[in-house]
Amino acid sequence: MDFTLFYDGPLPASKGRLEQRHDIRVALHPQLQELWQHRPLRDVDPPPSRTINGHSYSSIVHSKWNFRARLEILLLKPEPPGRIIRQGGDIDNRLKNLFDALTVPVDPSNIPKGWTPGPGQDPLCCLLEDDSLIAGVSVETDRLLSAPSGTHVRLNIKVRIQTAGAFGGLGLLA
Repeated sequence: MDFTLFYDGPLPASKGRLEQRHDIRVALHPQLQELWQHRPLRDVDPPPSRTINGHSYSSIVHSKWNFRARLEILLLKPEPPGRIIRQGGDIDNRLKNLFDALTVPVDPSNIPKGWTPGPGQDPLCCLLEDDSLIAGVSVETDRLLSAPSGTHVRLNIKVRIQTAGAFGGLGLLA
């Protein structure tokens, strides 16, 4: 199963930006929620969700189904291609923040204090149960010609879901 996610907004390099990582998670939710309305996902029971502070989080790439994800990321940023250690921060820390944003929170420390889901956000749909389910990543960078800040990016994330074993996946990838 292949699909593409889009994100347009800040992607900081610093680790301490919990709110921005969660904002990315919330921004991707409508796309992932829509995916659940289409085959093959609409025909199966979702995997168990995780409840934190009374709110539920679900994921598509889940160990219950033996899924793994390959991510092909086009990262548009406000600087020339190849300049990965400049005004917006280095790419490895930005990618770590992105992977955290794609993942179901582990505990309350991964959610901004006082955050409550809006309408249609409980459960909040995430891509990954855990970032250990990422089987591979490729990243291409290019220049974003109109950006309000140095941390602003435009992401095109092609997701390719595969099963990790011969008996996983419940036939979802056929």
